[in-house]
Amino acid sequence: MLNTRFTKLINSQTGAIFLVVLFVMLTANMSLFQHIVEIYPLNLRNIPFLISLSIFFSLLTALFFMAISFGRKGRWLIALLLIISAQAAYYMDNFGVLMDSVMIDNIIHTDAKEVEGLVNVGMVMHLLLLGVLPAWLVIRYWPTVNNISAEIKTRFLCLLLLIIALVVVVLPFTAGYTSFIREHKITRFYANPTYPVYSLIKYAQLQLKDKQQADITKTANDAQFTEGSIKNELVIMVVGETARADRFSLNGYHKETNPRLAKEDIVNFTNVSSCGTSTGVSVPCMFSELGRKDYDKQKALNQENILDVLAKNGIEVLWRDNNSDSKGVATRVQYEDFKTPTHNPVCEGECRDIGMLSGLDAYIASKKGKDIMIVLHQMGNHGPEYYRRYPKAFAKFQPMCMTGELRDCTKEEVNNSYDNAILYTDYFLSEVIQFLKKYDDDYETAMLYVSDHGESLGENGVWLHAAPYMMAPKTQTHVPAILWLGQHFDYNISQAEVYKDAPLSHDDLFCTLLIAYELDAKTCIAKREMLMNNLAIQAALTIEKRR
Repeated sequence: MLNTRFTKLINSQTGAIFLVVLFVMLTANMSLFQHIVEIYPLNLRNIPFLISLSIFFSLLTALFFMAISFGRKGRWLIALLLIISAQAAYYMDNFGVLMDSVMIDNIIHTDAKEVEGLVNVGMVMHLLLLGVLPAWLVIRYWPTVNNISAEIKTRFLCLLLLIIALVVVVLPFTAGYTSFIREHKITRFYANPTYPVYSLIKYAQLQLKDKQQADITKTANDAQFTEGSIKNELVIMVVGETARADRFSLNGYHKETNPRLAKEDIVNFTNVSSCGTSTGVSVPCMFSELGRKDYDKQKALNQENILDVLAKNGIEVLWRDNNSDSKGVATRVQYEDFKTPTHNPVCEGECRDIGMLSGLDAYIASKKGKDIMIVLHQMGNHGPEYYRRYPKAFAKFQPMCMTGELRDCTKEEVNNSYDNAILYTDYFLSEVIQFLKKYDDDYETAMLYVSDHGESLGENGVWLHAAPYMMAPKTQTHVPAILWLGQHFDYNISQAEVYKDAPLSHDDLFCTLLIAYELDAKTCIAKREMLMNNLAIQAALTIEKRR
């Protein structure tokens, strides 16, 4: 009799769900279990709790699958979840990333070029064998419900038993679970596919939020021109991509990655933090008035950013992009796409950042007598195929990693490929400075370079970027920032150098650009006072240490 009931269970949809859950836990949750073992190392003392946690997450996953699928049509949802699980597992296992709503946003906005860089044989085989094939088997062989009433009773009974089992599993280790829930929240986010599905739902909600808001909220309406030079401003801001501050030799890195910038009269800001850990967050955030703590994507998109404020005050604004896009920042200003040979004359398989300088002389000539703001959005160090980000002439550091499968390369190879891309950025920024020097007699010229975020290169098993900010390593949030000023600019290098070691962030960009164009607004007064206070405190601490 017991054998008969077991056979019926296996042949039922409920039984099939249990088999799917077992498969998912064994193939798509390696990162979850790896992080758990890092917290609770394998030893006799921890083994009982580790077994409890493994069963706990398996039971939760079973509850999730049981609750969302029923009937013959439910097999399509199960199949979709298998594919999502396999894809999420690949990126979590190989790059240590977390599939939160920010990562979902990055995936949604990944362009064809970026997809080409991410797709490789390993990823395709993983998806086919652990995602597509199991999904096809589910669709093809999913049990048919002959007795709906019996299936409902079985499903209800199983749900009840799962809940009871959860209680039984947790009770002996209440103190352990309390600590795990309070202290290791991030680890739970590696549960697959529950957290990726949650992130998808959250992302959809964020997209729908304030969707009906048509009017753009005005920002810095009180901005007024202060007394300044009679010359017009010509400022080029370079938005870097995936550059980490500790790989700039200007910041003490042992490889000479900034040979050209080292020869220029620049200010290298050593203590700058990013607003986010991904382009989709950092770029709109850095141009917004909101700041990191108050940043909300939809709110930022529905209010004027600093480029809008400059434009409405008569400054000519141009955004040139060799990356994916402006992430909504340049929606209301002139935008030019330099990712293809249509505009970019320097393309060799991939279009180079240096090509964004092409045609700028004609643009500046057409805006004679006007203040000009030009933003150049780099491809920079966009990974994982760092070796594609620079011409062969910049392959200085050898050997290099020549694949997007970073785990297949040695640490030295990955570092060399990444550092060569920094070397190319050094060249590009130097060329921007040389370009501006031509206009130094006629304009107040300046170049400001700030990277959007950093990058993890395998430290502690983490690769790439987009980690949740509260757990992100410093390599993803500590970014390089460089300033060059022409001879007629209102502020000189010695004045700017006061801030070179100050704790700065993307939050300071809004007011920095206002001041650069001799504009002032109430929103910047408090920020300036806070910065000056921080400098005073830092100076006092330095004096105290010397004593």
